[in-house]
Amino acid sequence: MTHPAFKPTAGAFLFFGIHLLAILAFFVKPDPLSLCLCAGLFLIRKFGITGGYHRYFSHRSFKTSRWFQFVLAWLGGMAAQKGALWWAAHHRHHHQHSDQPDDIHSVKQQGFYWAHVGWILAPDYEDYDAKRVKDLTKYPELVWINTYHWVPPAVLALVCYLAAGLPGFLWGFCLSTVVLYHTTFAINSFCHLLGNRRYETGESSRNSFILAILTLGEGWHNNHHYYPHCARQGFFWWEFDPTYYVLRLLKLAGIVHAIKEPTKRVLEGREATAELG
Repeated sequence: MTHPAFKPTAGAFLFFGIHLLAILAFFVKPDPLSLCLCAGLFLIRKFGITGGYHRYFSHRSFKTSRWFQFVLAWLGGMAAQKGALWWAAHHRHHHQHSDQPDDIHSVKQQGFYWAHVGWILAPDYEDYDAKRVKDLTKYPELVWINTYHWVPPAVLALVCYLAAGLPGFLWGFCLSTVVLYHTTFAINSFCHLLGNRRYETGESSRNSFILAILTLGEGWHNNHHYYPHCARQGFFWWEFDPTYYVLRLLKLAGIVHAIKEPTKRVLEGREATAELG
């Protein structure tokens, strides 16, 4: 699969712009509120990506109400990684073609830079294949928030500025957004290069304890590629998976249900499931 020619888009300019603003944050002294915004919004939005965009919208690994489904779409949207439909469609494509020529972000096929961030900046992937997310496009509110995916991060940026001025905007929004970007992107790049492999999955996914810490449990990537429909990516008690812990708490509160767990045969490596395409 050859790389599409790079053509600057509005999204690419915004992407580079927020990186420059994140660097500028280190020249502006943060107050305690700005630091709290930076850490708190990283965690909240990271769950929007891991629990929402990934485990719910991409893999349907648990069920929830329509109102909380929208909450997850909004939380993930605040991370400025486009809409849930766009994210899920491309992720499902990745699982169907993982490390094959049609994989849109394969370290094996296209190299580290492309897998980490290059594909996101390519104009060819500005849109998404709606046929891959027919289970989601039936909800008009999800189509709306996907179309206007800039609204949640724009609202959040304004709130950060109103709450704590320039430090709140630079630290609470810009810097935490850039850290969100690269911890998310690292799963596509580093987790296909570094770490250990528990299961033979036919592609290059690996488990990384360090990335599991940084991504609320997403670092157990080899586990995930072996059983992608599972809401729990840290299959064993010693595999740190905060996203799963939050989902269990939400289940106790009656907000989510039907959480898919790894079966005994999966844990023993005797049963794999087909990738979700």
